[in-house]
Amino acid sequence: MGNCCGKTESDAFDQPGRVLGSAPPPGPSTAPVPRKIGGPPRTLGGGGGSAQATASSSTQDEARRKAAEAAEARAKAASAGGGKLQTQLSAQQKKSQLAHLNDASNTQRHHNQSSQDTQIQRWE
Repeated sequence: MGNCCGKTESDAFDQPGRVLGSAPPPGPSTAPVPRKIGGPPRTLGGGGGSAQATASSSTQDEARRKAAEAAEARAKAASAGGGKLQTQLSAQQKKSQLAHLNDASNTQRHHNQSSQDTQIQRWE
């Protein structure tokens, strides 16, 4: 009995295999290393000539100045008082645990009172 969806060919293990040591030699597992790496060491982003070096240093100074200005702007925005949600959050963080419990108690009392009023209106 065979599989209705399977192949009708013979199994791969039915045929004889290779003799030990007759396999082709394996290829190199890594890329070859270049024999000579030329030139002096360079820094990333550095220019090749002295004219380029002065131009790149001025662009680096400009980039640093802009980054410093952006950092100062972010610091000012963070220190400034936030909007409505920030003021609510800071007020909530200043409350003590007793104040939070009193607020929760008052909310529950108002809820109970409103449900009692609803029951009275329905004549229950």
